[in-house]
Amino acid sequence: MKKLKYLNISKTKKLRFLDNYYKKKLYIVFLHGFMSDVEGKKPKIFRKYAIRKKLGYLAIEYSGHGKSSGQFIKGNLTKWSNDAKSAIKKIVRKNDFILVGSSMGSWISLILLKNFPKQIKGIVGIGSAPEFTTRLMWKKFNKKIKKEIIGKGVCKIKHGDYEYPITHQLIKNGRKNKVLSKKSKLKISVTMIHGSNDEVVPVHFSKKILSIFINAKKKLLIIKNGDHSLSNKKQLKRIVGELDKIVSDVV
Repeated sequence: MKKLKYLNISKTKKLRFLDNYYKKKLYIVFLHGFMSDVEGKKPKIFRKYAIRKKLGYLAIEYSGHGKSSGQFIKGNLTKWSNDAKSAIKKIVRKNDFILVGSSMGSWISLILLKNFPKQIKGIVGIGSAPEFTTRLMWKKFNKKIKKEIIGKGVCKIKHGDYEYPITHQLIKNGRKNKVLSKKSKLKISVTMIHGSNDEVVPVHFSKKILSIFINAKKKLLIIKNGDHSLSNKKQLKRIVGELDKIVSDVV
């Protein structure tokens, strides 16, 4: 496994990343999910694919996540999208690229459309969760949780084996980053992959994303019995296969 590197964004901000450098090649850019990092199976398997295909690769870890600098509770969609944007500008530069977004990473992918309309050649979404802060969190929180978030500014929410500190500023910022009400005319390939047994994000979120693309080559792949993570060997192989189809169309 190649050693993870750090990208200095400013004097106080450094972001961890995984890459495969090519000066003039198509890049695969992986964007991880909420409270995730670049040490999981997905960023590693997509890098292996990029090396095999002699493509550029970047997996960036947002501030406050993993071992990147910053505090998670101070982060939000604007900051994390800007982290991804800065990393792409510094590493991918002027090269074309395909975005692979996992969960929240798909939301960030859609935010980045306005920044790189000519360079983005395709999007692959895995268990996509656009606007989840309002559509999945705030909408379902009871009055007690909402009161604590507004009053204290943060509330720790338990979900399965994990505990998530949800801040009021995160919720408010999510409302400023709506992506599902804007249509895109980009002529790119957009493939959404979702597990049929995803208990975190309903399949209709992936369908919603596809509906905003007017001129794209669109595909929805529902993986039978798949959960939210879609990270077992067989599932990852299918995801890489779908990514390869888009790469073949672009290269």
